[in-house]
Amino acid sequence: MLKTINILNKRARFDFELIEKYSAGIVLTGTEIKSIRLGKANITESFCEFNERGELFVINMYIEEYAFGNQFNHKARSERKLLLNKRELKNLAKNVQAKGLTIVPLKLYTNEKGMAKLEISLARGKKTYDKRESLKEQDTKRDLDRIKKIYK
Repeated sequence: MLKTINILNKRARFDFELIEKYSAGIVLTGTEIKSIRLGKANITESFCEFNERGELFVINMYIEEYAFGNQFNHKARSERKLLLNKRELKNLAKNVQAKGLTIVPLKLYTNEKGMAKLEISLARGKKTYDKRESLKEQDTKRDLDRIKKIYK
């Protein structure tokens, strides 16, 4: 492939404390992968959920309809199945059930073979004071970088 696609969920690192990361494949149709390769996707509002059969799905992921698609074009927001090992799925399901954690998509990318992958993470929601603390850290880091730039 000529270029790799990296679509990030910047909001996830701010809203959640990330515990474990996994790389999962996605079941896509032809027009969906074409739109992803054009960079026309968004994962900021999406989340992952198990169905009754123990399969993991990403919900509310936006993939824009392919511009050159015909009547067989895909829906922009639909559930898409994630592909993981059975052991990883059991581990995720156990942690979500017992500890009240959630599964959040972090990055949508294409690998060297051109396959679309979704990096997901087991996460715990941050409290508001944790969010304020991370904002304060970002501000101090930005100020320090400005001061360093002045004295170079």
